[in-house]
Amino acid sequence: MPAVKSNRPVNLSMGQVLAVNLRSPVAIASILHRLSGVIVFLLVPVLLWILDKSLSSPEGFTYVKEQIFGSFFVRLIVWAFVAGLIYHFIMGIKHLLADLGFNEELQSGRVAATVSLGLSAIGIIAAFIWIVI
Repeated sequence: MPAVKSNRPVNLSMGQVLAVNLRSPVAIASILHRLSGVIVFLLVPVLLWILDKSLSSPEGFTYVKEQIFGSFFVRLIVWAFVAGLIYHFIMGIKHLLADLGFNEELQSGRVAATVSLGLSAIGIIAAFIWIVI
């Protein structure tokens, strides 16, 4: 009987999936877009509590300014939120442009993902300098 190429799906290990996906800027951008959405979603309640505390009274504002934002760890959390927001926003614009018909081909999609990753990196570094340092 001759060898027939099988079209059946193949289960890949996580290592094989990562080895394939980590070579593509489009896949990296997609994975990080989902991760940034989770980060923003999880940190919104924390930052809303901080905002509520700072707007509750002059003493609450002083507490937030001196006690909460005096901590390096809290500034790092705020930076993580802002970094996730910057990345999610830029990638969201890239996705909206793709929905309008731009950058749908393989090569132009890779270029758009690379440019978006670069713009996000610049924004995230600027936010780090502004918030943490």
